[in-house]
Amino acid sequence: MKDILIRALSGLFYVLLLITSLYNLQTLIALFFVFGIISLFEFNKLIQLKSIIPYFIFIALFFVFGYTQLNINTTKGLDEATQILMVLSIFVELFLIKDLFSEKTIPLFISKRFILTTFYVSSSFVFLILIANYFKPYNPSILLGSFILIWVNDTFAYLVGKNFGKQKLFEKISPKKTVEGFLGGLFFSCIASYFIATFTQSLSFTNWLILSIIISVFGTLGDLIESKFKRQANVKDSGMIMPGHGGLLDRLDSIIFAAPFIYFFLRITLYVS
Repeated sequence: MKDILIRALSGLFYVLLLITSLYNLQTLIALFFVFGIISLFEFNKLIQLKSIIPYFIFIALFFVFGYTQLNINTTKGLDEATQILMVLSIFVELFLIKDLFSEKTIPLFISKRFILTTFYVSSSFVFLILIANYFKPYNPSILLGSFILIWVNDTFAYLVGKNFGKQKLFEKISPKKTVEGFLGGLFFSCIASYFIATFTQSLSFTNWLILSIIISVFGTLGDLIESKFKRQANVKDSGMIMPGHGGLLDRLDSIIFAAPFIYFFLRITLYVS
């Protein structure tokens, strides 16, 4: 009972901290900077990378593509560079998906470790900031909606999987995840997208429906990929910063992995709307 209470209070604090920070852009930037450093530290431990170079890369990416782009009037040249960063991040994540399906272990030669810290972890926090600033002036509804879809997907994937799950999704990586749970999370995320579209009046229901599918699919893949990294490192959690939950990376793995794809979809909507 005590463990459940600790887990509930820890999770509640995390959610309240995140939601509260969403309503001020500078506060959100500061929070995601701290979240990014902590997540990068936890990921470096998983892949056994002791170099400080990834932290300097994170600071540079976050400052140039995140903070600067949100706080200057002109983005000449920077917008094109952001699109290049997006393409590189998506390609790296696609290769991680390939490794998830085709490799017993994810290859971690030294150059790949730096590539992963740059285009899998660091760049994702840049895209989270850019997603939050999709509307100008600043409006946090898309980022908040994305987190809600992640939470809905995770909650109902767990509930449906626990009560009805029979066919394992990736048994060797995450024994508790089932196909039925994945489909349940996807189904209820699609339902939630209607209410998000109705109450936020940010994007159309069609766009939110597509986002719910993107977030459920790539969020689940991100969770599985982080689980594979943890299995290779022979650890249960990425860290201990959140009592009852593990590390911060354990809580953000889904949205981190989905972020470049969410941003890519939002870019497409700008050209077709």
